[in-house]
Amino acid sequence: MTKDCTVSKHPVIAEALTRMRDVNSDSATFRREAARLAGVLFAEATADITASEEVRETPLAPFVGSKITGPIAIVPILRAGLGMVEAALALLPDASVLHVGLARNEVTLEPETYYDKLPEAAEHRLAFVLDPMLATGGSAIAAIDMVKAAGIPDVRFVGIIGSPEGVGALKSAHPSVTIHLAALDECLNDVGYILPGLGDAGDRIFATN
Repeated sequence: MTKDCTVSKHPVIAEALTRMRDVNSDSATFRREAARLAGVLFAEATADITASEEVRETPLAPFVGSKITGPIAIVPILRAGLGMVEAALALLPDASVLHVGLARNEVTLEPETYYDKLPEAAEHRLAFVLDPMLATGGSAIAAIDMVKAAGIPDVRFVGIIGSPEGVGALKSAHPSVTIHLAALDECLNDVGYILPGLGDAGDRIFATN
């Protein structure tokens, strides 16, 4: 772990990830554990976001409360990133959800954009880019390029499993972006999949092959 890449040590995350990796887990189990894991992981990733004080009333007296400073965007990379959105919105219900569609070319292993729902001039101060797998890093880099081009200054990446190659590529392309992962695995295989990984996250979330 470095100050720029945090790998969670939470036991709930470790247990959920064990079930997600298991080849015998069906899609319902995979989705449930992904949401469970993402909730804890996103709580860790948002632990240092800023908040402002505001005075409100209880039934008995005034008190000084807290309000998260916004606006904040959640940017899932389609399609697998959708499996993490509900957990993110549970913590930041006032956040905007801005979708980016990227598909990996299986020959070049490079990302290709097929959907872009980012505003031309975003007013958000902070964005969380979500994708379960940080493999080669190509999709994350492309999505963050797009988010920064929209004018969002503070960008963070939240994923489930990363590879050393993907982390290195993302940090090289975007040194200011912090990375939050549930696990950092061993390596990529010759077709760019993480080992031991968990297979294709999108297929397992949506029960497609």
